[in-house]
Amino acid sequence: MNNFDLELIAARLEALEETIIHRFIDRAQFAHNEPAYLPKHSGFAGAEEDSLFQVRLGAQERLDAEFGRYMVPEERPYTTGLPAPRRQVVVPDTGIARMQYDCINQTSKICTAYLNCLAALCQSGDDGQHGSSVEHDVAALQAIARRVHYGALYVSESKYRNSPEVYREFIRSQDAQQLLRLLTRPEVEDAVVARLAAKVERLQAHVNRGIRRTIGPELLVEFYRDTVIPLTKAGQVAYLLRR
Repeated sequence: MNNFDLELIAARLEALEETIIHRFIDRAQFAHNEPAYLPKHSGFAGAEEDSLFQVRLGAQERLDAEFGRYMVPEERPYTTGLPAPRRQVVVPDTGIARMQYDCINQTSKICTAYLNCLAALCQSGDDGQHGSSVEHDVAALQAIARRVHYGALYVSESKYRNSPEVYREFIRSQDAQQLLRLLTRPEVEDAVVARLAAKVERLQAHVNRGIRRTIGPELLVEFYRDTVIPLTKAGQVAYLLRR
């Protein structure tokens, strides 16, 4: 299988869209629950300065690191200082250029954008379901990170392989703006957000609205247009500059 076939990459990115939509819908079933994000409110001994959200995210990523999740190039963590895997992990050759993959890490910006959209995604107030809320936050954040970094690595490598001499010129000169221009295709971005909006409607068409909260497509469209797509391209440029 050709990992750098753009049609295959686009299909995988499209599949990740659906995961992200489901994660947003799952989180929307709970209130905003602002206390879960306040420092010094975790309730955990030894983590008195942190929020419950920070504790939950860090605990999940430490477990994932021990299992070897972050040995895979497109799996970039939100947490620093993670432990090494506790099992032998053999990662097949992906064809992605070998480097310190955290140079493409966009998780800090993803996290900020995601937390900022919770007020619009969720009902206001506090329903007491703080643990469930941050559990779904972590699942959503990991899905978004996988989408951004898979797109960053595989799309840029595919485009490089299709036109190596064009890209080499700007890599040698470290011209980030020209690389971004080469990578940007507005018509593709427009098609992605249009498809996303249709999927949000379709995936909720038959839910029982008496017990399930639905979300409008506008929030997901805005999040993709303002966060997912720009951060994917930023990762692509970062990768190419170091290729």
